Amino acid sequence: MRIAEISSQDTRPPENHSQSPHHCPNHLLTQIESLIKQTENRSTDQTLPDTLPNDLRQTLAQLSQLAPFPSDSNSMKLQIWKLSYRLWNVCVDLFNATTIRASSSAPSATELHAKLRHVSADMLSLAVDVVGVPSPVIKCASFYQKTGLIWHNLRKFDFASTCYERATELLSKLDTGKFSDSRERKLLLDLNIARARTAWEVSDRNLAITLLNRTKSLLFGLSDHYKTLAKQYLTFGKSLLSSSDNNSFNEALKLMNEALDLCEKGFGTTRKQEETAELKELRSKALRFISAVHLQKGKYESVIKCVRVLRQGSGFSGSDAGDLHASLPVLAMKAWLGLGKYGEAEKELRGMAINRGIPEGVWVSAVEAYFQAAGTAGAETTKGVFLGLLERCNVSASSAVRITHRLIGDDGGNDMSRVRAKVVAELVTDERVIALFASEAAVKERTAMHAVLWNYASNHFRLKDYETSAEMFEKAMLYIPQNVENRILRAKGFRVLCLCYLGLSQLDRAQEYINQAEKLEPSAASAFLKFKIYLQKGDHNAAICQIQSMATCLDFSPDFLSLSAHEAIACCAFPVAIASLSNLLNFYTSGKPMPMTEVVVLRTLVTILTHERGNELEVLKFLKRVHARASQVGHDCFYGNGEVGKREQNWFIVTSWNFGTKCGKEKQYELCAKFLRLVSEFCGVLGDGETEENSIMVCKSLILTVAAMIASENQKNVVLMDTEVKQAVELLDRAAKMLSSISNGTWLSDDKTTTIGPNLLFMYTFSAYNIYSRLSDSGSQQLLLVKSFASSTACNPKDLLQIGLAASQGERPNPEVAAFALNQCLSAILSSASPDYQDVALIVRRLVTIASIHKGDSDEDSVYNMYKQAYRIMVGLKEGEYPSEEGKWLAMTAWNRAALPVKLGQMDAAKKWMNVGLELARQVSGMDTYRSCMEDFVAAFEKKSLVHSEGGPGSSL
Repeated sequence: MRIAEISSQDTRPPENHSQSPHHCPNHLLTQIESLIKQTENRSTDQTLPDTLPNDLRQTLAQLSQLAPFPSDSNSMKLQIWKLSYRLWNVCVDLFNATTIRASSSAPSATELHAKLRHVSADMLSLAVDVVGVPSPVIKCASFYQKTGLIWHNLRKFDFASTCYERATELLSKLDTGKFSDSRERKLLLDLNIARARTAWEVSDRNLAITLLNRTKSLLFGLSDHYKTLAKQYLTFGKSLLSSSDNNSFNEALKLMNEALDLCEKGFGTTRKQEETAELKELRSKALRFISAVHLQKGKYESVIKCVRVLRQGSGFSGSDAGDLHASLPVLAMKAWLGLGKYGEAEKELRGMAINRGIPEGVWVSAVEAYFQAAGTAGAETTKGVFLGLLERCNVSASSAVRITHRLIGDDGGNDMSRVRAKVVAELVTDERVIALFASEAAVKERTAMHAVLWNYASNHFRLKDYETSAEMFEKAMLYIPQNVENRILRAKGFRVLCLCYLGLSQLDRAQEYINQAEKLEPSAASAFLKFKIYLQKGDHNAAICQIQSMATCLDFSPDFLSLSAHEAIACCAFPVAIASLSNLLNFYTSGKPMPMTEVVVLRTLVTILTHERGNELEVLKFLKRVHARASQVGHDCFYGNGEVGKREQNWFIVTSWNFGTKCGKEKQYELCAKFLRLVSEFCGVLGDGETEENSIMVCKSLILTVAAMIASENQKNVVLMDTEVKQAVELLDRAAKMLSSISNGTWLSDDKTTTIGPNLLFMYTFSAYNIYSRLSDSGSQQLLLVKSFASSTACNPKDLLQIGLAASQGERPNPEVAAFALNQCLSAILSSASPDYQDVALIVRRLVTIASIHKGDSDEDSVYNMYKQAYRIMVGLKEGEYPSEEGKWLAMTAWNRAALPVKLGQMDAAKKWMNVGLELARQVSGMDTYRSCMEDFVAAFEKKSLVHSEGGPGSSL
C-alpha cells in the first residue's frame, strides 16, 4: 500500500553564492524531483528506463557530499523526506501494476524496482535527523528492511545484507527497551530474522544462528514473537535434513529443540485460544521433525518417546489431548521395525488400515517400509492389509497403481525381488483389484498399471530372470483390453513372452505365443522371433525359409537381416548366417539406411566361409564382388577413409593371397590363379603413394598367377586359349616393369612375403619363357630373357638346368636357349668348390643330344668338342665320382659314331671317334672288357689302314 506523503512548509534556505549552482542542495533536489516526476507521469503500461536508478544514485551521491546539513536546514531535510516517500509510492504503484499483469512481471523489472526502493531508503537515511517527523529512525529502518526483503527474494543476498545492516545500525542508536508500539517491536524481530535468513543463504550458518539467539531478547513477551522465532528455528532445522551428514543431523536436532523450547515458553504468553492452538500445532510439528531426525539417526527409543508424547498430548487435557497426525503411526512403525519388534510394527500398520483419516499416500509408504524391513515374513501381511483396505473403503484404481509401484520399488533381482514378484502377482490377479480397472473411467489408470508391470518385467528380463519376467508380462496382459484398438499392444506382449520362453529354452511354448502374435499383427519382428525358434531347434532349412518370409513383411528393414546373421553366428549355424548376409547384400543398391557397411558384410561372409573346406568358389565370388563394388562406388566410399579403409583393403588382399597359396599347395591351380589375380587387382588400386611392400605383393601375385595358369594347363592336359595367353603376356609385362623398378633389383631371401626373392625371379623367367614360346618369332625374345636371368645375381645353376631341360624338350623346344642355359649351368657347376657330377653328367648328355639332333652330323666339331670336354671333366676324378652309367653312355656313343665313317672309308674321322670312345672308356670303371675289345679293334684298324686294305669295325659295340 502507498505511504502517505508528509506535508512540509516551503521554507527555502538562503542561497550560498560561494557554491557552484550545479552542486548546491536546492539544485540537486530539483534534479531528483524532476526524475521522480517523470516517473510519476508514466502510465503503468510503460516500462521504466533502466538508467533511472543510476541517474538518481549519481545525484544522491552529489547531495551526500554536502552532508551533514546545517542545523537550520530542516526544511530541506523535510523536502528530502517528501521526495523519498514520493519515489517509494511510485515503486509501490508500479509493483502492484506489474503483479496484476503477471505476464509483464519480468525479473529485470522487479530488480529495477528494488534499486529504486534502495535509492529511496538511502535518501531517507540522508535526512534521518529531521525534526517534526515522528520516529524518523524507525521509518528509515523500515524502508531498509523492506528493501532488503525484496533483494533477498531476488537472491541478491549482498544487497539484502547491506540493507539489513544499515537498518540495524540505525536501530542500534535507539533504546529498544522503550519500544511500546507493537509494530516497532515486530520490526526489530523481523529485521534480526531477515538478517539470519540471508546469512543462512550464503552458508554463514554461525552468523545466522547467532542472530536468532540474539532475537530471543526481542520477544517482548508476545506469543506471536515466540511463534515467529520458533518457526525460523524449525525452518533452518528442516533445511539441514536434506544432507546425509551426521553432523548436519545433530545441528538440525539442536535447532528443532530450540523451536520446541520456544513453543513451551510461548504458552505462558498466550491470551487467546487461537494463539494457544497455533503454538500447539507448531510444537507438534517440531516434535514430529525431532522424531524423524531420531529415526534417521537410528535412535528408535527416542522416536517412540516422541510419538507417545504426541499421542498423549503432553501438557494438555480435554479435547486437545492426543495428536492424530498421519505421520505418527508411520514413525512409530518404522521405529518398532528398527528395534526388531515386528509384532508392534504390524499393530501400527493394521491400525493405519482401520483409521480412515490417514491419507492413501501415508499408508502406502508404511506398507512399503514394513515390507522392506520384514521381508518374506511380511509379504502376506502386506497383501492382506491392502486387500483389507479394498473391503473397508472404496480404494481407487490410481491407489492400486501406486501400491503396486511401491511394492515393486527398486528391484535388484535378488531373493527379495522374488518375494516382491510373488506379492505383486497375487495382488494384481485378485478379482477385486482387476475390477477397479474395468470401467471406462479407469483407462488412464489401466494404462499406468500395465506400464508398471511391463517395466517391472523388463527389469527382470534385463537381469535374465526370464521366469519372473514371463510371469509379470503375463500379468501385464490382464490390463490390456481385448479390442481391435489394442491388438497391436497385445501382439507386442505375445512377442515379449515369446522372448522370455526362448530364454527359458521352452521352444514349443515360445512358438505358441509367436503364432498368437502373428494372428494379431503380422510383422517382421514376429517373423524374426520365429526365425530364432527354428534356429534354436536346429532346423536350418526352416530358418533360411523364414528369412525370405521376413523380407515380405511391410515393416521389414535390413536391420532384421543383420540381427539374423548375428544370431546365426552365435549358434554356429553358418549356412543360415551366409543366407542372411547374402540377402542383406541385395539392399546396398536400394538407397535404404543400412545397419552396417557393405565391406563389413562381405568381410564377415568371407570369414564364415573360411571355417569350412570346399568353399573356395564362394569365397572367390564374394572377393570378386568386393573388387567390383569398390571400383563402382569408389574405394574411399566402400572401404572407408584413412587407416580404417587401408586395414579393410589389406584384409582382403591378405585373404586372397592366403587362399591363392593354399589352393596352390593343394594343386588347385586354376583357383590359385584366380585368387592371385585378385591380389594384383586389389593392390593395383592402392595408388602411387603406397609403400614398396604393396608393389612387391603385386609383382609376386602377377608372376604366381601366370605360373598357376601354366600348372593348370599341364594338370588338365589342355592348351591355353589365345585370350588366356594374351592375358598372361600382359601380366608378365606388368611384372617385368615392376621387377626393374623395385629397389633396383635388390634380391632377398624368399622367407618374407614382402621381399623379392631369387625363386620368384626364376619363376618369372620360367613362366615368361613358357608363355613366349606360344608366340610367333619368339626365339630371340626367349634367349634374351634367359640371358638376362643368367646375368642376375639371383641366378643359380639349378634354375638354369631346369630352364635348359625345359627348352630342350616338349612341343616347343628352343635348342639355342637350351644350349645357352645348359652351357651356363655347366660352367657354374664346374666352377664351384664341390661340383655335383650327377648334374654335370645330365647336362653333358643333354648338350650332346641337342648338338646331335638340331645340328646334325655335318657339324661334327661341336659334338666332338662336347665329348672331349666330357673327357677333360672326367680326367682326374675319383672312381665313381662321375656317374658310371653316364660315362659308359659317353664312351659307347662316341665309339659308335665311328661306325659310319668306317663304312664310308673315312679313316681319319673313324679313328678320331674311336680314340675319343677309347679315352672315355679308360676313365670309366667297369668297362675293362669293352676297353680290351676297343683296343684290339683299334690296333687291327690301324694295321689295316697301313696296308691300305679294306674293312672296318664292321658293327657297333
